[in-house]
Amino acid sequence: MAAAFERAVACILLCGESRGRVVVTGMGKSGIIAQKIAATLSSTGSPALFLHPAEAVHGDLGMLAKGDVVIALSASGETEEILRLLANIKRIGDALISFCCDMQSTLALASDVALDCSVPAEACGMGLAPTASTTAMLALGDALAIAVSIKKGFRAEDFAALHPGGKLGKRLATVRQLMHSGDAIPRVTPATSMKDVIYEMSRKKLGLTTVEENGRLLGIISDGDLRRLLERDGPDSLTKTAGDAMNPHPRTIAAEELAVRALSLMEEKKITSLLVVDAKGALEGVLHLHDLWGTELI
Repeated sequence: MAAAFERAVACILLCGESRGRVVVTGMGKSGIIAQKIAATLSSTGSPALFLHPAEAVHGDLGMLAKGDVVIALSASGETEEILRLLANIKRIGDALISFCCDMQSTLALASDVALDCSVPAEACGMGLAPTASTTAMLALGDALAIAVSIKKGFRAEDFAALHPGGKLGKRLATVRQLMHSGDAIPRVTPATSMKDVIYEMSRKKLGLTTVEENGRLLGIISDGDLRRLLERDGPDSLTKTAGDAMNPHPRTIAAEELAVRALSLMEEKKITSLLVVDAKGALEGVLHLHDLWGTELI
């Protein structure tokens, strides 16, 4: 079984390299499981679709293209609607993976890779209704999808890109999606007076300002920096410039990092904001703790 499973994984990986898709088919209860497997494959980086076997022979075979992989689910391996597709699958030249309970069935023997999903008995008291067998198919399909995603190096960032909506999308949002950018970024130069520094911080309402010169990030001034400056220098604080008051070592993060990583960093360093920089250290945005409210992170 392990060797057959590895061959199935290799088939799907090869299909992906040639930009093919995984076409999953099944009839009845197996068809419902096939739809779930197709959805799991798609959401983990392997483009997949469900093909209804009965509709296939009435025109939907047009979904199949050379280079695809077909996964056919049939507990008996003798489902008539599935068997009618075999000739066309072979004619197109697509690889065929089957999930069967009978390894000597027509479907299993016709497959390039046959995966055994046999069970001692169905959970149904009469031993007839597909229950344990369909559960085994579902587990096998999920395992196959996850094994392929691991081989592909599928990352959390990739998963986030495919799940932009709902709770998952919020949890997997990137810093770029949440940060303040452009004119929303508070900016001053090292020569800016403290009066204008305070004005810029108040105007942008982020509790900080960045300090830049000629497009180069030099530091940050936060509410906390201002408070410490006032405690130290009193009224003389207002005679200072941004360059005198700034912290030259601001905490930064890349725009493509996940928001959950930004939150972790804020908690670790006990800060409320991060500056977002590119690979060269140029400022791209500002992320504040308040931007993470409502993202299911806090």
